[in-house]
Amino acid sequence: MVHLVALSGLPGVGKTTIARALAGAIGGAHLRIDSLETALKRSSLRIDPAEDAGYVAAAAIARDNLGIGLDVVADAVNPVGRSRQLWADTAAATGAVLLNVEIVCSDPGEHRRRVEAPRSDLPGLEVPDWGAVCSRHYEAWESEPVTLDTAHLTVEACVAALRDAMGHRG
Repeated sequence: MVHLVALSGLPGVGKTTIARALAGAIGGAHLRIDSLETALKRSSLRIDPAEDAGYVAAAAIARDNLGIGLDVVADAVNPVGRSRQLWADTAAATGAVLLNVEIVCSDPGEHRRRVEAPRSDLPGLEVPDWGAVCSRHYEAWESEPVTLDTAHLTVEACVAALRDAMGHRG
């Protein structure tokens, strides 16, 4: 059974760190929306803003990987129901099991420290400042995702919890 793990959460909560670690642990594909959006902006088409295009491209790549039997870890803010539905539709189209995961950091001081620390590993990626993160539109979930709080859990503990939720052992 292949899984589509859709990580969601505000910038600076640890999504990319967890996504990389999980994808490595399960031998799955890591699809980072920031990478796709940055590449689209830097392309000859200069697609900016690239938010919709990044998600649509990621879903297509996810379908390709799920179709050949790879688990996929989608790493995105997923702030609205429309983006979350895209992952549900992608999983349904491929027969994959969807695991919605919301990553949070319940310690505002720690979250702010992470946002304000230099963290861009992608040339051309514009990272939001703390004010932009706090004012970002982020809809409440209609269903209950698996929620992991990086203020209290290590990356290793998050990966272990997600592997358990996926039924991956060892």
